[in-house]
Amino acid sequence: MSNHHGRKVIANINLSIDGRYDGPGAPTDMAWVLPYAVTDTARDHLTDLWSNATTALLGRTNAEGFLGFWPTVIGAEGADPRDEAFAKWLVDVDKVVLSSTLTEAPWERTTIENRPAAEVVGELKATEGGDILVPSSASVIKDLLEADLVDRLALMHFPVVLGGGPVLFDRPLPEGKWNLKSHQACEHGAVAVVYERAR
Repeated sequence: MSNHHGRKVIANINLSIDGRYDGPGAPTDMAWVLPYAVTDTARDHLTDLWSNATTALLGRTNAEGFLGFWPTVIGAEGADPRDEAFAKWLVDVDKVVLSSTLTEAPWERTTIENRPAAEVVGELKATEGGDILVPSSASVIKDLLEADLVDRLALMHFPVVLGGGPVLFDRPLPEGKWNLKSHQACEHGAVAVVYERAR
């Protein structure tokens, strides 16, 4: 099936100026993300990404973090409606979690796959449905970039140098051209860009 039709794989991740998606501490330390993640443009950027997606593809670590946090936003006092909408989408959407350790899913509407991301995505792309969103699961995004299976790459660059921690582009990737789909300067000096893979 040609990639011009069918389901698009959308990868979304936040990066520091030095290309890192986590600081040198624990991956759960999200303090560097927060000032930028709760802005209007960040919320609108995320809404644009999930609004046509009918599958969420996550690594186990991210699934545990996301599904531990986001459902608590629903109905929370003073919650931004866009955050609530994303939380509801995440709870209701079909989720595929890549894990070699989980045997059954502790969340509803979730399938656990102990297989390579490229294989799972190949199967998902052969089925009917909307976009497949990979929200911030760096390990999954790295595997899919390596297999040239990302159709849209959404990056939010934050004006922070983390100085340590894992880097997104740490492997040789297949050469390829990308087209700029959108770009926006955001509050506090962050920049949101979306690239579309030219095939």
